[in-house]
Amino acid sequence: MSFHDAHSSLQDGVHKLLSCPSPCAMQRYYEQLSTSGLGPGLQVRYIGGEMGKGVFAVKDFNEEEVVLQEPMLVGAQHSSNKVNAMVCSYCFRYVGSLELQLARRLLHQEGDSVGDEEGSEKDMDRDEDVGHYMDEEEERDMTSHMDEDNENCGCERSTKPKKALPPEALAALASGGLQLPHVEHFVLPPVVKCKGGCSEDIYCSDACAEAAWEAYHSLLCSGPLSLCKNIDALSSFKQFADETNDIFHIAAQVVAATILRAWKLENEKSGTVAISSSRGISEATMLKAWEPFAMGYKQLWWQTVALPADVEPSNEQEFRNQMKEIAAHSLSLLKQAIYKETFSPLFTLDVYGHIIGMFELNNLEIVVASPVEDYFLYINDLPPEAKAQAGLVTKVYLDALGDDYTAYCQGSAFFALQSCINHSCTPNAKAFKRDQDNDGQAVLLATRHIRRGEEITISYIDEDSSLEERKAALADYGFTCRCLRCLQES
Repeated sequence: MSFHDAHSSLQDGVHKLLSCPSPCAMQRYYEQLSTSGLGPGLQVRYIGGEMGKGVFAVKDFNEEEVVLQEPMLVGAQHSSNKVNAMVCSYCFRYVGSLELQLARRLLHQEGDSVGDEEGSEKDMDRDEDVGHYMDEEEERDMTSHMDEDNENCGCERSTKPKKALPPEALAALASGGLQLPHVEHFVLPPVVKCKGGCSEDIYCSDACAEAAWEAYHSLLCSGPLSLCKNIDALSSFKQFADETNDIFHIAAQVVAATILRAWKLENEKSGTVAISSSRGISEATMLKAWEPFAMGYKQLWWQTVALPADVEPSNEQEFRNQMKEIAAHSLSLLKQAIYKETFSPLFTLDVYGHIIGMFELNNLEIVVASPVEDYFLYINDLPPEAKAQAGLVTKVYLDALGDDYTAYCQGSAFFALQSCINHSCTPNAKAFKRDQDNDGQAVLLATRHIRRGEEITISYIDEDSSLEERKAALADYGFTCRCLRCLQES
């Protein structure tokens, strides 16, 4: 094949990956999801225009009823959050034990003598805007629940600087000999190691470890059983993502998931079982493997990302060029690690930039409440004598954590159905974590009675803002809201 033909073939592949699915293809895909049991009571419908598609109720929902509970397609815990929360890499459920969670936090804190985490520049740029699981009232509840008047129990909320752990308490953490009182009420699943032998990813069960391995991790694992061809380049890619933007970790999951799904589809057609990276993949197979991500609304990341407040409008183009350069370097490292000639369109900057842009426009901030906080709240609610007795052990650890005892798991994820839900400034649903929701699934509750046939909506922004503030915030999403409230207020 000549260079011209190869280039033309590559561009054709890119065009097909980035083409919007037809309404029929979209309807067929979401009907398959519904048949599989995802989103009972909901239906994705093609709307047309700038809205594209939306999610509609096919049954009535009562106020506070669960409208949607959905596992993520791809997602990652923020790298800056991993010290504070040891969770399953696949479902974000806390693992190990309370003692292990404390040891992870406090030994790192004592070793580095750093109480404040780095700023969130490398975290997803708009995480706090899209469906954050805790509103301001909940945030206040989480930080004011402790009984500050009872100073003897050792469980009151700290309003003072963190205190260094006494040597004996530090030794108990380091040796694994710490045994907290009443931990039988806070049992966590044991840590399950990665199938490929890497130390970076852990899981809450064999099922999660297997699911992650089959979905994307077998190509992104740095262990001895990894399918990655260049572990050094993969390590460099991960380090670069940690230092710049966590969103690159999720983009890599999409690329790896598409490759692995295509191999699996090809194996099913040929009747083989073992994964073969040498077998050719047809264009139709690659597009079928790409289908879950083809459905997401996309724009180029460097054109979509919101301009930071500290960047002058006159420097906007320079900022966007820098974002493009960062994405290009991230892609070059990923290509060195897992590039497959058959999937060359996936490794173009155009496709990679649109994948990241898809997250920029559709990602959902994930929050999972910490069992460490729940534990100290439990101790605080014990009868006075039992509380004082427990405080003899727990006080030094709470003092060492300070206000950070409330730190919880944070990450971002992309969901097949949740990402289809349109915005309204008077939404009828909200992303909200109930007490029993202890993993990274998207959970949406009805904010009022929803009738069959109504479109499900959430707010992408703070709906309590003024009309002009809402318009400015939504400009980052590339549309002007025309909900009834906005029309009335304008």
